[in-house]
Amino acid sequence: MGQPTHAQNWWRSAVIYQVYVRSFADGDGDGTGDLAGVRAKLPYLAELGVDALWFNPWYLSPMKDGGYDVADYRVIDPAFGTLAEAEKLIAEAKELGIRTLVDIVPNHVSDQHPWFRAALAGGPERELFHFRPGRGEHGELPPNDWPSQFAGSPEPVWTRLLDGTWYLHLFTPEQPDLNWAHPAVRQEHEEILRFWFERGVAGVRIDSAALLAKDPDLPDFVEGRDPHPYVDRDELHDIYRSWRTVADAYDGIFVGEVWLPDTERFARYLRPDELHTAFNFSFLSCPWDAGRLRTSIDETLAEHAPVGAPATWVLCNHDVTRTVTRYGRADTGFDFATKAFGTPTDLALGTRRARAGALLSLALPGAVYLYQGEELGLPEAEIPRDRIQDPMHFRSGGTDPGRDGCRVPLPWTADAPYAGFGGEPWLPQPSGWSAYAADLQAADPGSMLSLYRAALTIRPEFGDGPLTWLPAPEGVLAFARPGQEGRLLCVVNLADAPADLPAHSRLLLGSGPLDPQGRLPMDTAVWLRG
Repeated sequence: MGQPTHAQNWWRSAVIYQVYVRSFADGDGDGTGDLAGVRAKLPYLAELGVDALWFNPWYLSPMKDGGYDVADYRVIDPAFGTLAEAEKLIAEAKELGIRTLVDIVPNHVSDQHPWFRAALAGGPERELFHFRPGRGEHGELPPNDWPSQFAGSPEPVWTRLLDGTWYLHLFTPEQPDLNWAHPAVRQEHEEILRFWFERGVAGVRIDSAALLAKDPDLPDFVEGRDPHPYVDRDELHDIYRSWRTVADAYDGIFVGEVWLPDTERFARYLRPDELHTAFNFSFLSCPWDAGRLRTSIDETLAEHAPVGAPATWVLCNHDVTRTVTRYGRADTGFDFATKAFGTPTDLALGTRRARAGALLSLALPGAVYLYQGEELGLPEAEIPRDRIQDPMHFRSGGTDPGRDGCRVPLPWTADAPYAGFGGEPWLPQPSGWSAYAADLQAADPGSMLSLYRAALTIRPEFGDGPLTWLPAPEGVLAFARPGQEGRLLCVVNLADAPADLPAHSRLLLGSGPLDPQGRLPMDTAVWLRG
């Protein structure tokens, strides 16, 4: 057997752009982003220089949790378009050299899914979910005490029906958990994978990938118990080995959403016969601190090395505070439990750091995920309380601002209504949103968009070679990567004073200008040719 070609290994060093369809672009003017809007912006995405698009769920859904409550995987939600449009989008993107990844949510379905509706009617489909009698004298207590997967939520993960039985939902009551011990559940999901691979998708992102399997006894939650009753159970690996067989038949790839503190157990999901890649949440949540970032980078590369899998790097996604805002706060890390209304933010500082963070992440070995709007430097929007839609807000009792702030519809054209998004957006755009419009930034060589375009043009020179740390002052990160035309360097100054640059032959790109003495200012990054 010959060595895999670059085309086969595209995913190892790809830049993958996350599209939250509802907020990307509105093609029909109804205020909701749609596939027509995405298709119209494909030239923009091609010019940006991304290798692939990852779409958050675009399937038929009541939208109780942003589309992660799926009613039918083979139907596009009418708010977004049709299956025929999705097929056109996949084909048109491919013609521009852009691959497509879709999102699969295997832990649960919508309560409007045909299986669950049949289960509620007393059919044999009950075996496909977790129905149990309650505890207590009259069955009035939930079957166990598992905590909700929504951080800070006091709500139970069980809902009682009129017949007295309870059903499990680790997320909202509208998202009943599937019983992955049942062969019909496994068979259906493998058929769903084939359905989308046959329509030309290049890969699948797996939501909540470590939660599917449950202890059949559904015991009470005990902190530290091993194995955990519903996280990272050994049965999962057999599921993903079966999935890998499906993907390999289509040259498809997987990226798993795997939140695990144990690096050895995390790496098990990336063995050669399981998932290709997994999201790196350590780097995403890491504060703007040189020592912490270096540790995160080292640990990420070390945990991937034994299984030969590429790392992934991401600064933001549809669930977390936008980078410009996070980096402009006193606490520059991210933790769902610490989100609060009215947190003071220095957007100028956050923007400077986000520009530097972009060059840092794009210079690292592996794949990079870019969330829509990050290339425009969008800040987190504070949504008026009466307009918030995210269930995380309501299930926290109103203390958590939720995730809507990073999902505000994008600004495309500065002088158009609603900044060129389309109709009146489903979430309100803040005042001044048009200042971030793509058309303004495209004409400004100093804009965030111009920085990303330049970086994605140069990035292929880094290839997929290893990273070597270079000597640097405290608070400065400096490393070398073998490039196609000699060594490339990345230097990021997180210290509180300008830093001298290492010896180099040429400055390729900077997140900001050097100071008059040719030193690297604070919160600035550069790419250099060695």
